[in-house]
Amino acid sequence: MRFCLTLAIAGLSMIPMFAAEDGGGPSKFQQEFLKHWSTAKDLTIAVADAMPADGYSFKPNPEEMSFGEQMVHIANANYNYCTRLTGGKSPFQKPETINKASAMKVLGESFDYCTETIQGVKDLDGTGKPMSAREVMLGAYAHMAHHRGQAEVYLRVKGIKPPPYKF
Repeated sequence: MRFCLTLAIAGLSMIPMFAAEDGGGPSKFQQEFLKHWSTAKDLTIAVADAMPADGYSFKPNPEEMSFGEQMVHIANANYNYCTRLTGGKSPFQKPETINKASAMKVLGESFDYCTETIQGVKDLDGTGKPMSAREVMLGAYAHMAHHRGQAEVYLRVKGIKPPPYKF
């Protein structure tokens, strides 16, 4: 009997730390992720805004995406990653014309879409799926940060100091 009780207590101690404390809201992991996602959104929008409208077609070399294409690429990827969390179809719509206004609009909307989607995730372990929700979320963050970093280099090439990172 004592052995069974010890096993039960040990099993309870292995409940993932990512579970919601009250069982109904976002987990601690989701809360922490969303805090950093919000910071990343603010910085990415600030980077997008730092480029003058006439710089949205700028490419450091012919092989690269333009600055505007980088911003729209981040938005598209945000939608694609976060749609994996729902199993639905991405609502991303590429702007007919990529300019500062259209790129910033779709970029902001993509971050908002992900925020809403991530708040609703109930199964962080991705039971029965090839990737867990945590992996998808971290993939979205890494991809976005990579391309935002590229965009910051574009700004520097044009002589524009990128906005400061705030943790």
